Amino acid sequence: MNQIVTIEKIDIKDIQHLRDIGIQTFYETFVETNTKEDMQAYLDDNFSIEKLTAELSIKDSHFYFAKQNNQVMAYLKINFKKAQTESFSESSMEIERIYVCKQFIRQKIGQILCDKAIQLANKENVKIIWLGVWEHNIRAIKFYEKNGFQAFDKHVFMLGLDKQTDILMKLEL
Repeated sequence: MNQIVTIEKIDIKDIQHLRDIGIQTFYETFVETNTKEDMQAYLDDNFSIEKLTAELSIKDSHFYFAKQNNQVMAYLKINFKKAQTESFSESSMEIERIYVCKQFIRQKIGQILCDKAIQLANKENVKIIWLGVWEHNIRAIKFYEKNGFQAFDKHVFMLGLDKQTDILMKLEL
């Protein structure tokens, strides 16, 4: 990668770009392994302007874009305290989403966002970073393992009507 990637915090003015990149990256990542109906139900439920507006208004949830030449390449969502999707300690942080546009995979954009999440966790004196990753997303599991995350539990993730299993992984800082 020759050009500089910038990381920018997202706010409400970026909501349409967030919706677009959210739909694009989730679809690209999971379309081949899920039904059209389950994918559409998930996208409709989770990437509506109303849902994203609500998520952006949560004080302890933060979104970031990875950009190059003003083009959004990927995004990150992290949650602190009660904004986490599972009940963990106040000294933990959740990486809820790291999604990279298909054309930028293998350009280390995911690594840049993971490093940003770790930097933010350190700034907030977080002791554990955790996340959930679909048990069949082997590329993502290997990425997180390479970054020191270890599996510690599982939880159910609903994709439309499909009950899927996420592996919970954590990194102790």
